[in-house]
Amino acid sequence: MRTGMNLLLWTTHVGDAHAPLLAELAAAGFDGVEVPIFEGDAAHFRSVRAELDRAGLACTTVSVAAPDANAVSPDPEVRAAFVERMRWAIEMSQILGSEVLCGPLHQALGEFTGNGATADEQAVAAEALHAAAELAEEAGVTIALEYLNRFECYFLNTAVAARALVEAVGHPRLRTMYDTFHAHIEEKSQAEAIRTVAPVLAHFHVSENDRGVPGTGQVRFDEAFATLHEIGYDGWITIEAFGSALPDLAAATKVWRPLFARESDVYGEGLALIKRLW
Repeated sequence: MRTGMNLLLWTTHVGDAHAPLLAELAAAGFDGVEVPIFEGDAAHFRSVRAELDRAGLACTTVSVAAPDANAVSPDPEVRAAFVERMRWAIEMSQILGSEVLCGPLHQALGEFTGNGATADEQAVAAEALHAAAELAEEAGVTIALEYLNRFECYFLNTAVAARALVEAVGHPRLRTMYDTFHAHIEEKSQAEAIRTVAPVLAHFHVSENDRGVPGTGQVRFDEAFATLHEIGYDGWITIEAFGSALPDLAAATKVWRPLFARESDVYGEGLALIKRLW
């Protein structure tokens, strides 16, 4: 098991100015950080990798789909754009030394049709994701799709649906991840949901039900961690939380009020929770 901290708490674009933050997280005891891949070229991410090396941190990466690069679109040009966007995100992840690229990569956030996923959408998404997985195979990167709650997307909302999609794609480089925040909304049991995705699980997010300090809310982390032990999970366990410092991200994640006093409370108490329960 390795511990990480998602940098979306502070920024969508990591740069030289974040070197003190990386050093702070390394000093706190994290093995690595989760770097957002939203924009930037190879030169930029080589610079970020150099900063990570100076801090002694490994990393995973996180990205999202875009409306014009969407795996579930009925438009083949939009699906082709999705594969090209994934090519870029995978290449940037490889430069960073990330073995896992996670996130809701399959569908643009906040876009709804008024219905659940259709069989046609599932078929075209599986085809596009298989193409992305082939690119990931070449780069040595594993794609970990994140299912989200029904208020953020419509295509993938449960552990059952996530596993079914991964199995439909049928590629070892395309797997799923688990986020305790989304599961708290959509699942009856953290334990049963984790058991459901166990055969295809590649990444794990620790996130409280209000997106604040892990361990201070309603998520049953003891149940979740006991099940991680039960299934023999040994991958990254990464804290994800959101604040109001980034207006666009706060709007996307619906953070309208303060969720914590200090960022250090989030990662300090969150890491202590992980170590205690692990």
